[in-house]
Amino acid sequence: MKSKIATVTAGMVLGLGALWAASMPQAPQEYPPGELGRMVKLGEAIMNQTDTHPLTKDLVGNKLQCKNCHLKGADGKPGTGKGIGTFIGTAAAFPAYSKREKTVQTLQDRINNCFMRSMNGKRPIIDTEASIAMAAYITWLSQGIPMKMDTKRPCSPYNSARWAKNAKKFAAIQKKATHANYLNGKKLFEAKCASCHGKNGAGMGTFPPLWGKGKDGKWLAYNTGAGMSKLNKGAAWVQSNMPLGQGGTLSDQEAADIMLYVDAQPRADFDLKAHLLPKEQMGYYNSKVLDEHHSVRSNFKAFGLDVDAIRGDKVIP
Repeated sequence: MKSKIATVTAGMVLGLGALWAASMPQAPQEYPPGELGRMVKLGEAIMNQTDTHPLTKDLVGNKLQCKNCHLKGADGKPGTGKGIGTFIGTAAAFPAYSKREKTVQTLQDRINNCFMRSMNGKRPIIDTEASIAMAAYITWLSQGIPMKMDTKRPCSPYNSARWAKNAKKFAAIQKKATHANYLNGKKLFEAKCASCHGKNGAGMGTFPPLWGKGKDGKWLAYNTGAGMSKLNKGAAWVQSNMPLGQGGTLSDQEAADIMLYVDAQPRADFDLKAHLLPKEQMGYYNSKVLDEHHSVRSNFKAFGLDVDAIRGDKVIP
């Protein structure tokens, strides 16, 4: 009976995902001419090679690229996938209000802030070539889509409502999590995720790492300030996009348990000030929140959970 319910639930999720995909326009195929086209292509290259590209490698503190969360579509371009995380339409939502920063953010703000969290690195300087190029690429993917500034969150109109709805749904599920859910998440991860991301979460080949440190002692994946480190948001993204090419096939509980397991693994703490360049170099930082800290433990506590009880050990500091 439980298996049948899970199958029906997954089918409903897949159906909703198909509706979102059907309403989303195709990405443009022709680059703009001249210097604008060069910048769009440069932005695309940075999205694909973020941790190794000459313009951004010194700003990245792990082994991730933008394309790892903003998945490629059928055209092979980063951010043109149909799941949560698509870049299509994103530029049309800006300027947009951010509850996290408590200010109205520009598209460049949004991109640059991701370097501090998902990339576990330093915030790029606004109006540098890299910052402009990434914004140019994302804006190019929004051509022809009507502008509608978002008063609630800084993300694509094709992400905003489903992101909020699913984050709320998974928050309710994760608040009830137990050690049994963690063990089930480990089992599901090994069955559905480890073939790409590795049993130890360190990534395999071109597939990205999800936690842990490399041989050099440096963190491999996103830190505890990233959206993926939040138990509800990570589960919403995973259900929409994973397993790769099979987004929408995980039931609510499966997606929740997998991310409970993944986000209970050791990863870098987040201290906002440590990810900002010196003021004389960076310039103005568009945020009213200037002091922010997160850890694996505090991320679990936000859902009323004790990570030690969830894991069944005391590995997390």
